[in-house]
Amino acid sequence: MIYASRNAFHKSPFGAVRAGEPVTFTLTPPRALAWGRVVLCVDDEFGGKYTEVPLTWRGLRGDCDLYDVTLDTSALLGPVWYWFRFERVDGVKGVYDNPGNLDDGEGEVSFAEPRAWQQTVTLPDTEPVPDWFGRGVTYHIFPDRFRKGKTETPPLKTMPGSRTLHKNWNDCPDFRPDANGEVRNRDFFGGNIAGVLEKLSYIRSLGVNTIYFSPVLEAASNHRYDTACYTRIDPLFGTEEEFSKLCNEAGALGIRILLDGVFNHTGYNSEYFNGAGFYQTKGASQSKESPYYGWYCFQEWPKRYDSWWGVYTLPQVNESHPDYVDFIVKNKDSVVRRWLRAGASGWRLDVADELPDAFIEELRSAAREEKSDAVIIGEVWEDASNKVAYDVRRRYLLGRELDGVMNYPLRNSLIGYILGEDAAIFKRSMETLREHYPRDAYHSLMNALGTHDTPRILTVLGALPEEWAQTKEDRAETYLPPERRSLAIRRLKVASAVLYTFPGSPCVLYGDEAGLEGFEDPFNRRGYPWGDEDIDLIRWYAALGALRGASEALQAGGIRYMRADSGVLAYERFAGKERVLICANRDDHPSEVTIRETGRVVLDKLTGHVFRSKDGLLTIPLEPLSVRILL
Repeated sequence: MIYASRNAFHKSPFGAVRAGEPVTFTLTPPRALAWGRVVLCVDDEFGGKYTEVPLTWRGLRGDCDLYDVTLDTSALLGPVWYWFRFERVDGVKGVYDNPGNLDDGEGEVSFAEPRAWQQTVTLPDTEPVPDWFGRGVTYHIFPDRFRKGKTETPPLKTMPGSRTLHKNWNDCPDFRPDANGEVRNRDFFGGNIAGVLEKLSYIRSLGVNTIYFSPVLEAASNHRYDTACYTRIDPLFGTEEEFSKLCNEAGALGIRILLDGVFNHTGYNSEYFNGAGFYQTKGASQSKESPYYGWYCFQEWPKRYDSWWGVYTLPQVNESHPDYVDFIVKNKDSVVRRWLRAGASGWRLDVADELPDAFIEELRSAAREEKSDAVIIGEVWEDASNKVAYDVRRRYLLGRELDGVMNYPLRNSLIGYILGEDAAIFKRSMETLREHYPRDAYHSLMNALGTHDTPRILTVLGALPEEWAQTKEDRAETYLPPERRSLAIRRLKVASAVLYTFPGSPCVLYGDEAGLEGFEDPFNRRGYPWGDEDIDLIRWYAALGALRGASEALQAGGIRYMRADSGVLAYERFAGKERVLICANRDDHPSEVTIRETGRVVLDKLTGHVFRSKDGLLTIPLEPLSVRILL
């Protein structure tokens, strides 16, 4: 092994560092290769500098040369790219770089263009991320579809255009285009704050510490990503007083509220754009003298304007316009501050890729001023440490912007593993994130198997390829037959056990714990199946929540992998003297995990089974498609 970036001998410390924290690299090329000189090549992207630092020969280590160097990071920031150049006395030069698909460092010196490793360097004076979010369990509620409480639904004419209220809670959401070929998302089921209040004790029984709401502010559509008014709770959902009551009663149960901040665009029908002239305000589409005119970018006023991904009902705002920044962020009564004062504990930022770094930085600063432990989570679908959006390398995790992000890479990798990919691929993907992310950010990820933007996890784990290829009409009415539903639930139990025992906050989309199925939007946004829940699955999720809530190691501990190959995934979480071993087998045949362990008795917290080590080895048997969580 010449060099492995995740090996403590070869690189110290592990992963991201703060600017000024030295990083030591140690390489051990075989003596027989006769490399006489090794150089560390550093590409500082943000600083616009390329640097070469020679390594020092320290003698021999077995039949290998030993070279090392300590990199001064005080002038570095961001994702810094590095590789090594090897030189011989005869002038031959080669590159030792990141092979991209190996965990053991068994790469070779090549003569191709270098593929760099990433060293993340954050700002030196970053404040700690509040840890309440990452330690706890999150429950994701799509407000219109969780529960309709015992209150009267307000008139639907509080917004322009036709809106309908389903009389049957179990109806399929409307998905067919209207006469103009548009899917309007104007059908409602009446989910409201009163319904959430009625079920707070149920939510807490799942071990939940955070409720993450999709948008709750006034809007024309049922998804409410077309904000109409940033200063009012949507009347169909409730009132500001009811919202504060919810925050207070949830807080008494140990549950915080995370709101969805939609700050890249507003609604066409909004106080600010006022495309239909519904509001009494003078909107940007009505007059160039409107106080909101500067918020939008018109190519040809008033009909042509920038909009989110070209969707005309979502006119895009200029997040750098001083009036907009003041309104959303900086003013003492800004939107961000207002709802934190009303009881929220943080914000999830919709389409964070569309928000300028400076805007996010000012937003987090204002949130922390208003509430010192407020948390800001970003919607980022890829590795947020090196994300490029609109040709700009983003600075999300360098210490001034996001505390954490939605962990879609975990969702993709975990589903891939459950459905047949080698466990080594899951490990590699997750260790790449752990290596790239600052530790606080890695432990503040929102880990989910499903969100309102993805198909229901049971459907993902049980549907056949030909069912995904059906027409939308057919997908609306397609459910798993009993045998495949049973298989999907067994798969889900393994996947959810990994989710709940991984660093970061396990996030459950309302109804996933009750066995809700559904293909893509809007079929994944059906109402919670009250009266038709899968009670066994609910008990499973409650047990996982209780396990996490009782374990410091699961909430905030380190992680080390014991095995990851084929269908078996085993890793350990540890904190102080507490160790929790998680062993998963996704195959349809039995397997086992054997680790070195002397004089130990371990308890499977899910089944109560006890296992004892023998002759210095502990062997854990694994049934087909099963998981054990061992203390």
